Amino acid sequence: MYIYTVNTPRLANQSMASDHERLLALTAFDDTKAGVKGLVDAGVTAVPSIFHHPPECLPAADAELHHLTIPVIDLASDSRVALVAQVKAAAQAVGFFQVVNHDVPDDLLAEMLASVRRFHESPVETKRAYYSRDHRRRVQFNSNFYLFQSPAASWRDTMFLQMPLPASEEIPEACRAVAPEYARQVQRVGRALFELLSEALGLDPSYLEEETMCLDRVNIGGHYYPACPEPHLTLGTSRHSDASLLTVLLQDTVGGLQVLVDDDKWVDVPAVPGALVVNVGDYLQLMSNNRFKSVEHRVVANSVDSRVSVACFIAPNPSSARVLAPIVTGDGAVARYRSTTVDDMFRYYRNRTKALNGTSALQHFTI
Repeated sequence: MYIYTVNTPRLANQSMASDHERLLALTAFDDTKAGVKGLVDAGVTAVPSIFHHPPECLPAADAELHHLTIPVIDLASDSRVALVAQVKAAAQAVGFFQVVNHDVPDDLLAEMLASVRRFHESPVETKRAYYSRDHRRRVQFNSNFYLFQSPAASWRDTMFLQMPLPASEEIPEACRAVAPEYARQVQRVGRALFELLSEALGLDPSYLEEETMCLDRVNIGGHYYPACPEPHLTLGTSRHSDASLLTVLLQDTVGGLQVLVDDDKWVDVPAVPGALVVNVGDYLQLMSNNRFKSVEHRVVANSVDSRVSVACFIAPNPSSARVLAPIVTGDGAVARYRSTTVDDMFRYYRNRTKALNGTSALQHFTI
């Protein structure tokens, strides 16, 4: 960060002192290895300043949500043509949709949510064994992936699982019995969605799967949002888009997920029984050459109850040299993005100094 000191030495010194104090507070929080849940268990009645978001980033008390309804798509539709058209329209217009009749058993959905809750509500001594910020670890628990880079911390803890794991014993006991099967089911749903999206682009149904070779792995983020004593000061998750091809989300009934439309209006994504929420990620927006939208979304904090969600990120291996290139079809069509490797794109995401601040990383790859 650059601080201009000409004619304002006192202000610069104040800013440096403030930055130092913030770093100390972030480090002290991280060193507990207990996450936001640890703060709540300790009985905090006020949100620490490291979690305070600027007022312009927070939901206004009198703000009106957009009237748009997030599409709900029945995957058991009798008409393939109609199904492709629905997925295409949702991916183009909103970038978010929910799917029902996906054949993932209801009891598996319920148990996956319950297992994530069990992990996060287990004793802190149990969770500390998994606490890490090393992205190379295939099992991690931490609070705020970009804790030291983000302008403000969010009221959320996460357990990460890079599936499949070589040995099930690596998976925390709370979700060991359910996570592998859930990951397999999401892979199956992801394959069906890739086929529909490929057809929506006018391509062979197998195109996206063969071009990306990423359905053999699913990264699971088991998120826990504790009830917040001052939800008007913070967010559960800051405004961002996903570094994925697709994200498949399972959410409980608490609510709080919102999608940005028309650049300045937010839409609630309601909990639909048995549904999975699907959103286009940045990688797919690049590959579709802007035809499919990777939209920004956030989770608002609440004071009533803890929220649990399970996000499955379908994306190539971050260290892959596989090239992501825009699919340019149609008369007069031109590439909107430059081709890039998965490795280069992922490294750019990780090295951004203002992660999760509402600035799309895709701008870096725009032609």
